[in-house]
Amino acid sequence: MKKKHLWTIGLLTIFIFLSIPIFHILKTKWNEKDLIIQIPKGFTNDASQLNLTKVDTIIQVPNDKREIEIQLKDVLKYAKENNLKISIAGAKHSMGGHTMYPNGIMLNMLPYNQMELDTINNILTIGAGSLWENALEYLNKYDKSIAIMQAFSSFSIGGSISVNGHGWQKDLPPIAASVVSFTLMKENGEIINCSRQENPELFKLVIGGYGLFGIVLDVKLKVVENEALQYKYIRLSPENYLTYYKKYISENPNVNLVFGRLRISDKHFLEEATLNFFEKADVEIPVLQNGKSKETQRLVFRGSVNSEYGKRLRWDLETGMNKVSKNEIYSRNELLNDHVSLIENKDSSSTDLLQEYFIPERNFNQFIRDMKPILKNSKIDLLNITIRGVHQDNDSYLNYARENVFGFVILFNQKKTNKQEAEMKKLTNLLVDIALKNNGTYYLPYRLHIDKDKMRKSYPNADRFFQLKLKYDPTELFNNKFYEHYK
Repeated sequence: MKKKHLWTIGLLTIFIFLSIPIFHILKTKWNEKDLIIQIPKGFTNDASQLNLTKVDTIIQVPNDKREIEIQLKDVLKYAKENNLKISIAGAKHSMGGHTMYPNGIMLNMLPYNQMELDTINNILTIGAGSLWENALEYLNKYDKSIAIMQAFSSFSIGGSISVNGHGWQKDLPPIAASVVSFTLMKENGEIINCSRQENPELFKLVIGGYGLFGIVLDVKLKVVENEALQYKYIRLSPENYLTYYKKYISENPNVNLVFGRLRISDKHFLEEATLNFFEKADVEIPVLQNGKSKETQRLVFRGSVNSEYGKRLRWDLETGMNKVSKNEIYSRNELLNDHVSLIENKDSSSTDLLQEYFIPERNFNQFIRDMKPILKNSKIDLLNITIRGVHQDNDSYLNYARENVFGFVILFNQKKTNKQEAEMKKLTNLLVDIALKNNGTYYLPYRLHIDKDKMRKSYPNADRFFQLKLKYDPTELFNNKFYEHYK
């Protein structure tokens, strides 16, 4: 009788143990509301949801090459005659007002999305408004893939060039390295070609130039082969990350894609890490899977917001799934084709905000040690820290990778209150301070919480950058909140 009682208690314990995660995920779903945030007519916003701005006009550009050139020249003329500024927008994932100017004209470039592949030279010509997901689907028909792109495919090509985004492709520079050339409409309506040979100064200024030098129209990008890739992962201590990275990534010619992740739950905070990588596999390339539901994965992620249990659950589930999916085969294009909706926040009272810090290898461990108490004591909810290797960039003027660095990509959830905004500003400045202490820098596409002086410590050539802005655009026709904050 006693043994039977113990069995009953044991089974009940197992049932409860298995039920708690399911209940937590279901509770996350029940508490969500499929709210569509309506932007009032005559206003615009960006991914931060903290930059609601009244504008004079929002102009949708056409898809046709000839039509867009005619339209944009008319827009430039109208703006000058009416003393209006022009900002340029794509998917609007920059978070500091980079795509808007108060009472100005905003160009929505998304409709300009045509593309054509040169199969002999492996160069894709693509409209600046096209999204990376469209490019991947197009290239997949030719067994080709994007050379360098960010972790999510829901950004626009023009937007990624304007921030000079970096990817998780193994040991490569930012996107600039894959840009062969682009056409640019200047403030006088002239269309020129920019490359490392033609107009090289403008080439360097526009890449990572946040739309301040003209309108990027057509971009020529290097493409690579689509490949079958096999998933591998290692669970390790952050102190050993560099040693394992060198052995399993840098010295392994078969690695194609790679990222690291730090544990962020209070239990073992920044004391555990995973190194996730994908090796070339000599098998048939899997068919590109579109439209697969990843709602459970999203709910596990959202369930970690303001929840220590949720953060532990996510870590345990992800590391557990790593064991299950180890050695699984994917196509390169499928791995690159993740949409930002994978982590979508449906809570209208809060927003998810990114920050990124680029740290030289020699200071990698010290930066984690310096970061730990700052993040631990912050009142802002930390959701994720991903690590990506970024090699030296020799192409962009506002260069954040002046040597080989590791990018710490940090995601927070912030309430839309003045108090939390002040807390975020305080936190950001503390993190920038330790980045500078460790000979690193911070990334510019995010909230404008850093002042001009500290920005110039991070980007020593910023003064010259803004001088050249006036050389190429003396009336400051192309303008946005980023420029007004830092110039």
